[in-house]
Amino acid sequence: MITRSIARLAGAGAAAGVLVAAIALPAVGGAGALFKTASAELNLKATDLPEEPPAEMTAILDAKGNQIAQFYEQYRKVIPLADMGDLMKKAIISIEDYRFYEHGPIDIEGTVRALAKNLGTGRVAQGGSSITQQYVKQVLLNNATTEEDKNKALEATYARKLNELRYAMAVEEKYTKDQILEKYLNIAYFGASAYGVEAAALRFFGVHASELSLAQAATLAGAVQDPNATDPNLGRKFRERLVTRRDTVLNRMAELGKITPAEAAAAKAKKLGYKGTPLPGGCESSKYPYFCVYVRNEITKSKLFGKTPKIRAALLSRGGLKVKTTLDPKMQAAADKAIKKHVFVTDNPIASEALIQPGTGAIKAMAVSRPYGTSKRKHQLSLNVAADAAHGGGTGFQPGSTFKTFTLITALKEGMKINDGFTVGSTYTAPYFSSFKNCKGENIGDPTHAVSNDEGGGGFKSLQTGTWGSVNTFFLTLEQRVGLCDTVKTAQSLGIKRADGGRLQEYETFTLGINEMDPITVANAYAAIAARGKYCTPMAITQITDRDGKVTKYNPNCHQAAGLDPEVADAAANVLSGVFTKGTMSKVGGIGRDAAGKTGTTDNQATAWFAGFTPDLAGAVSIGDIRGSQKYKLNNITIGGQYFPEVFGASVPGPIWKDTMLAALKDIEPTSFTPINSARFGGCGQGCAPVRTPTDDEKNDTGPNDDEPIIDNTLPH
Repeated sequence: MITRSIARLAGAGAAAGVLVAAIALPAVGGAGALFKTASAELNLKATDLPEEPPAEMTAILDAKGNQIAQFYEQYRKVIPLADMGDLMKKAIISIEDYRFYEHGPIDIEGTVRALAKNLGTGRVAQGGSSITQQYVKQVLLNNATTEEDKNKALEATYARKLNELRYAMAVEEKYTKDQILEKYLNIAYFGASAYGVEAAALRFFGVHASELSLAQAATLAGAVQDPNATDPNLGRKFRERLVTRRDTVLNRMAELGKITPAEAAAAKAKKLGYKGTPLPGGCESSKYPYFCVYVRNEITKSKLFGKTPKIRAALLSRGGLKVKTTLDPKMQAAADKAIKKHVFVTDNPIASEALIQPGTGAIKAMAVSRPYGTSKRKHQLSLNVAADAAHGGGTGFQPGSTFKTFTLITALKEGMKINDGFTVGSTYTAPYFSSFKNCKGENIGDPTHAVSNDEGGGGFKSLQTGTWGSVNTFFLTLEQRVGLCDTVKTAQSLGIKRADGGRLQEYETFTLGINEMDPITVANAYAAIAARGKYCTPMAITQITDRDGKVTKYNPNCHQAAGLDPEVADAAANVLSGVFTKGTMSKVGGIGRDAAGKTGTTDNQATAWFAGFTPDLAGAVSIGDIRGSQKYKLNNITIGGQYFPEVFGASVPGPIWKDTMLAALKDIEPTSFTPINSARFGGCGQGCAPVRTPTDDEKNDTGPNDDEPIIDNTLPH
């Protein structure tokens, strides 16, 4: 047969003269000897094939190991040959290379047949490639990073064919036949955006490769020859061509005795049965889309996962990773339910919440009141408003009086006791331009600008009562005394940075929360107080397993915040715990365990916040209108079906936080705050309340303790 084929090639032209001459040598010793002779004549020496791993899907897992999302450039699931099913292996070998287990890297008979056809038509019209050669071509395509490289891998030239043969020789020296078949079936494209036989089986028929029926296996085997021409996802004509290819495979299997004629006929009688199982989506199809967006940005933007953006993007979409995250499904459900209860999807204001574990920085949940996506009709949102811009968020919302906590901590760091204070009025104006200096030492006080309390609230205020009542004039005076720059540095030591990535605005109103923030950043700062001053970088990823099974663990990145020793944090927690019992959250109430926090509302209710913590969990909730919070304020508005003349931190964010914590911590044993060091922070030192003569009624009233003065009932924030 070979001799007759060569005879037909004799006058076919000089284009393949060298190849023809080599193959046309005496076939002494059979095909093996012929191949060796041809190899020597053509200088066919085995050349090592550079095998980049095929693009494989990356799975994102929650803290319990359940998959919550996936990313991929090519929809592929690599599986071992044992999981591919005997029918699939028989079908692909029958139609593509029926002597696969008998010949070497080159099927001489097939190659000569292809040469006869190609030389007769003047072009490469027939491949004649062995499965090994097809694997080589798929690898070269997989390695191609540009269109030029892809075209070279597919160009119809004998030079490419010879290179392909050289690579095939090396592949057959390196791997067993079973290994080559496994690699080929995992890399091949089947159409309908499915790469590899497992993905194709799921995409085409909704079953695993090991479960394919005869007709289904023959369909996939038929698809690999020209997957674009038989792509069932492209319409009726394409499906008809695929059925024709299926039947060709079945006929060939019967001809080779792999199945009986009756089995072939029964399989051909079946309908195509293409299901078009939806391709697994990215974050938009995840149950936890906002957390997914955060993880995606964490990998693609952190040099921890690659030196360049291109390398990091390829790792995520091609790497076949298993990324274990910090997400706690129970806590996430608690946050989702609480937000859904208080803020409707159709409301213009958007609520978002983040939960952080103190002492680790682990992000346990991330919830937003809108579904993730781009459909305005469905009220979807494409910004991850729970996070900063670097993690898919926007510019954030001003956090209001939640920032007073940093001024409180600064005062405690500088030696004030919890009942130290001073008398303030209902309005505050900086005495001089030099009353406030930013961290560059520039005078930025504004004697022309008066700041008032929302509802009066003048008189003597201590660190306790000023915090509980969230008194603006007290905190501006306090910030003036402890120093604006020191307050800014305290905030920065707790990870405070603007959501948009810009520099913090260092003005006298810093303590009133003028810098736009995101809930993750604020929650994490409060988590550091809960951890007695131990600051940890927010973390979403705990472990990555690569495609080869290598596990890389990621530990919390923590340190004691600058100047914030544990006792200072304890004192801050002690003051902030009174917000639930004697302050702006008193009408909402606590959660039945040690908790501390601070409400926040900006001027004229542009935005509202609550940030709080227990020793076990910290959280921050924000609400505002992303169309423009200064233009669309939270006044005379209906949120969650309830009308509000004005929204404060305790109106919506506070109840969301409370409901979340009650559910998230339900089965967790309560942990207590470390008691305050009374010798260091108890009572008052240099700023005690003015002594006055009590009235007769007051003499007969046991009242509060001496170190807990009566406070105003006006709670503006």
